[in-house]
Amino acid sequence: MPRTSNAVASRRRRKKILKSAKGYWGARSRLIATARQAVDKARLYAYRDRRVRKRDFRRLWIVRINAACREQGLSYSAFMHAMKEKGMDLDRRALADIAARDPESFAQIVAAVKS
Repeated sequence: MPRTSNAVASRRRRKKILKSAKGYWGARSRLIATARQAVDKARLYAYRDRRVRKRDFRRLWIVRINAACREQGLSYSAFMHAMKEKGMDLDRRALADIAARDPESFAQIVAAVKS
């Protein structure tokens, strides 16, 4: 029986890699070995940074809440502690949004927490 090259499947695999590497600079978009390395690294970065994005947003929300709290004469940590004591369940994302878009409402929340 003659040997076969399985060319259809091989070509399909390579084209899939090159399609993923489209737009990469130089050999990274043209040569299969280089493109495979570039695509693998890009996928690793994408996987890692989906998690890092969550951390970055949490940090941003904390900064925004802290800035709004300081305007009301309260620190972030004291505000969050008072929120927990009062049993108010607003997450940082919602608080940061309120602080940025509607300072009057945030001032009311702070006043409710302080009392």
